[in-house]
Amino acid sequence: MRPTTVVPAEAGTHTEMAGQRSIDSGVRRGPPMRNDGVAWLFLAPALALLAVFSFWPVAFGSLLAFTDYSLIRETHWVGLDNFRVIFDNEMFVTGLKNSLLFLLMVPFVQIGALGLAVLVNNNLPGIRYFRAAFYVPVVTTVSVVGIMWGFMFHEQGTLNYVLQTLQLINAPVGWLSNDTIALFAIMFVTLWRGLGWYMVMYLAALQAVPADMQEAAILDGANRWQRFWKITVPMLRPTIMVCSILSVLAALKAYQEVDVLTQGGPMNSTFTGLYYAYDQGLKHLKLPRALAASFIVSLFCIGIALLCLRWIKPKHR
Repeated sequence: MRPTTVVPAEAGTHTEMAGQRSIDSGVRRGPPMRNDGVAWLFLAPALALLAVFSFWPVAFGSLLAFTDYSLIRETHWVGLDNFRVIFDNEMFVTGLKNSLLFLLMVPFVQIGALGLAVLVNNNLPGIRYFRAAFYVPVVTTVSVVGIMWGFMFHEQGTLNYVLQTLQLINAPVGWLSNDTIALFAIMFVTLWRGLGWYMVMYLAALQAVPADMQEAAILDGANRWQRFWKITVPMLRPTIMVCSILSVLAALKAYQEVDVLTQGGPMNSTFTGLYYAYDQGLKHLKLPRALAASFIVSLFCIGIALLCLRWIKPKHR
């Protein structure tokens, strides 16, 4: 009889690994399949449209902001002269301040939209009609919004009538004719229009929160408020980041509501940075000033968006 040889466990493991390496070495593995070409092929039409109608106009317009561009005479490079002119213009400075003042409504839009999303995130009878009702302002055209709110803000309009009936005011208030409060009236209309859009985004994010996490927290004794702050809000951070950036950009680019309600009045008190660019470029045909103003507003948009990206980061990843 041959003596029995006991192979240590480590030796057997090494032997199996060596055998596996020898098998793997005999098999030639080709390069991984790359679908980059197919992906770029599908993206090509959209990228072409963006290049023609977005990227190129932005780049070309930014370049023309440093020239004395005109439709009827030769263009010359003037450097920062256009920017000196607009910063010496009181209307542009006022418009830039008002654009930054519009940022005050961003927290109210986000908190209000999140609150509405939590309210409609329930399986109640007729809840779909409530969701649709909150979303109606988003799909309503700006012209209709201007007519409706212009009538409500009129001195003999609905808002003053209700406030006087409730004895909250003694005399009609000129919501759009008073240079002190006209801008805040426009901000309220912007807030009203934006709530439904961000509500839908938050509602989609709320419905994507795993139910098992909520159930586990309930079993651990967490109340509704604790579940909201410890589970829901952290899971919503990516959506909060996106919605905050979009609302910041929308606030800085406020233009439509100003155009349909006040046209920059009264006494230029509701001018915004973008409305100043429109006023100078299309109404007065002072294209260099309009391009310079648009360039400044774009820089503010990029800078504040980068700050939002820096401050609001998803922590659960």
